[in-house]
Amino acid sequence: MTGPGGTAGTADAAAAARTVRVRLARPEELEAVGALTAAAYRADGLLEVDDEYEVELRDAARRAREAVLLVATSSTGPADPAEEVVGTLTLAPYATSYAEIAEPGELELRMLAVAPGARGHGVAARLVTAALREAVARRARAVVLSTLAEMASARRLYERLGFGAAPERDWGHEGVHLQALTWTPPVPPGVLVEAATWRPTATRDVDGWRLGLSGGFTRRANSVLPLGVPEDLGATLGRVEAVYAAAGQPPVVRVCSAAPAGLAAALAARGYAERAVTDVLVRDLVALPPERVAVPADLRVAVADAPDAAWLAGWLRVKAAGGAVDDDTARAVVAGSPALYLTATDAQGATLGVLRAALEDGWTGLSCLMVAPDARRRGLGRLLTRLGLRAAADRGATRAFLQVEVANAGAADLYAAEGFRPAERYAYWER
Repeated sequence: MTGPGGTAGTADAAAAARTVRVRLARPEELEAVGALTAAAYRADGLLEVDDEYEVELRDAARRAREAVLLVATSSTGPADPAEEVVGTLTLAPYATSYAEIAEPGELELRMLAVAPGARGHGVAARLVTAALREAVARRARAVVLSTLAEMASARRLYERLGFGAAPERDWGHEGVHLQALTWTPPVPPGVLVEAATWRPTATRDVDGWRLGLSGGFTRRANSVLPLGVPEDLGATLGRVEAVYAAAGQPPVVRVCSAAPAGLAAALAARGYAERAVTDVLVRDLVALPPERVAVPADLRVAVADAPDAAWLAGWLRVKAAGGAVDDDTARAVVAGSPALYLTATDAQGATLGVLRAALEDGWTGLSCLMVAPDARRRGLGRLLTRLGLRAAADRGATRAFLQVEVANAGAADLYAAEGFRPAERYAYWER
């Protein structure tokens, strides 16, 4: 069953200011992970004196071998080498020793634990959200867990993240009644909808695959969508590489659930490397609050059908921070499909943030979120996201999606809090 970790607790101000990240456990951390798990269970009264279950809780090394062992670590920032393990969660595949109720195609959450001193700061939510993203990456059809009725705080967390009760799967163990909860990944927009919201300036067809060419501006507009299964995969890749070589660009191929089987292995054999692993997050717009989003008095947010010079300059201030970008190419890409362009300005007219909400087949695709450095930590990204969703819904969109690189933990936290759930994972492979 899943363990403690959803209850609120106290921590000092220093702990609140630390950065929490979730990743796979490392070998040198396993002893600490086991001790933390047992301590968390004991703090919540789930272990009795000399309880044999404590031996299993402490055996994190076995969990790392037989399942997927996640840890939440706390540090003062990206450059801080002194990471402290403050939480853990196990993701067990069907038919493994840690799967108690999982059925074929499902993954099961086990042993959620957060250190007592780290509670109340969203560690449990980050762990469960990361587990759901990992489940989608592994193409699980569902995620299941077992919990106790008295774990009310944990139950609220699971329900907030989209789990639902499955009473027909409730079960018991040694006189303890366990309640089953399940989570099913939402339907993703699909690669064609995603592509329609971010169109390259030019495309080529090679054996049914769509090649984007936009002078190197963004991977999304300069990559291959492998839309079918070619007769000769190697020959198709050779023709793809020739097109990009003629354009003076490196070949970039998107690998996702719609890609032909064996594509990643074929690319690796040809010297490609995996780059920019990305999650597609989605949410429903039907349940948007009926009231309008309040905008602070010192801000102005304009919504337009085309990107003006201020919007483009505001976005490129961040997007082009690493090098020169041709403004005409950037404008052609972002304006290449129907979209709404939100610009937030202060009382003096300075651009503080921008967002793009593309419209396609009932979907809105959010992208290009930018907040000026001196305007951050004021909730402007959240405000623009909410305004963009409302504006798109007013134009008929019923579902929303966005793409977040797996390494971007801050964005993942923001969008999870706004109701977005993982639906797909893809990666660009580049040579």
